[in-house]
Amino acid sequence: MEKELQSRSNSSCELCGATSELKIYQVQPARNANADDHFLGCPTCIEQIENKDKTDPNHWRCLNDSMWSQVPAVQVIAWRMLNRLRSEAWPIDLLDMLYMDDETLEWAKATGEGPDAEEAIKHVDSNGNVLQAGDTVVLIKDLNVKGANFTAKRGTAVRRISLVADNPEHIEGRVNNQHIVILTKYVKKSS
Repeated sequence: MEKELQSRSNSSCELCGATSELKIYQVQPARNANADDHFLGCPTCIEQIENKDKTDPNHWRCLNDSMWSQVPAVQVIAWRMLNRLRSEAWPIDLLDMLYMDDETLEWAKATGEGPDAEEAIKHVDSNGNVLQAGDTVVLIKDLNVKGANFTAKRGTAVRRISLVADNPEHIEGRVNNQHIVILTKYVKKSS
C-alpha cells in the first residue's frame, strides 16, 4: 500500500505537499483496508488532525488546493478540518465549493466533526439576522474602545468579521486598524 500511496501522491503529503517524514494515515472510522481510506501525510498535518488544541489555521490554507483531490480519504479530512476552522472567515467559502458524493460526506460526518444545526452557536445581530464569518456589519451605536483610546462611530462598517467560537454575543473585526471584540447587539448585518 505504501508504494501505491507514494505513487499517487508523488511522495508528498496529500494535504500540504510536504515531502519529509511521510506516514500512512488511515481515516477513521475505518471502512476498508484499501488505499482510498488512507492518505500519505506529514507529521504536522497528522498531529493537528489528531489534536485539536494544536490546530494552526494558517497551515490549513493548503486545503485550498488539496480539497479538490479525487481521493475519498483526502476529501474527508479536508471537510473535517474546514469545519473545525469555521470560526475563521476563509474556510466557509471553501466548504461552500467542496463537493463530495453522499457516501463520502456520510463518512466525513461519522466522527461528529462539522456543524450540528441544533447545537451550533449562532451569532445574531441587533435585528436577529444570523451572522457568518466574513460578513460585513455596521455599528448601530458609538462604542468606546477600551485600551485603544478612540470611539468607533455609529455607521462604521466592519468588514470580514470573525466569530468568537464559544460566545454567541461576541464577534471580532478591525476598526481604525485595531482588532477589536464587538458585542453583536451593537451591530446590524450589511446586505
